[in-house]
Amino acid sequence: MGILSIILQVLLGLGFLMFGFMKLGSKQIVEGFKHYGYPGWFRIFTGIVELISAALVIAGIWYETLAAGGGLLIAATMIGAISTHIKIKDTFKEMMMPIILLILGLVILVINFGSLLV
Repeated sequence: MGILSIILQVLLGLGFLMFGFMKLGSKQIVEGFKHYGYPGWFRIFTGIVELISAALVIAGIWYETLAAGGGLLIAATMIGAISTHIKIKDTFKEMMMPIILLILGLVILVINFGSLLV
């Protein structure tokens, strides 16, 4: 594993810790999920998935297989986020953050993919 992967894992791990905890109670996020048409349990579920993703990419600094799994989970979550933005007819600009996070999650997955084959 290279330094690029470690840097991305730390950044995404910290970011997804923040995103995940915000999903558990931020008034702005609660309102956002209502706007998207999603029930409260789905917001909680999404937050838990983001916290698990964060834990996996951070633990993946020492265990590459976990980094690959975390990258995959981040990518899947961001595909869902992008789909939501498309569903509510957001602009491309409003989709940029999930698109960037999708790409970064895929980069972590690709860098650490070899560990899944062992």
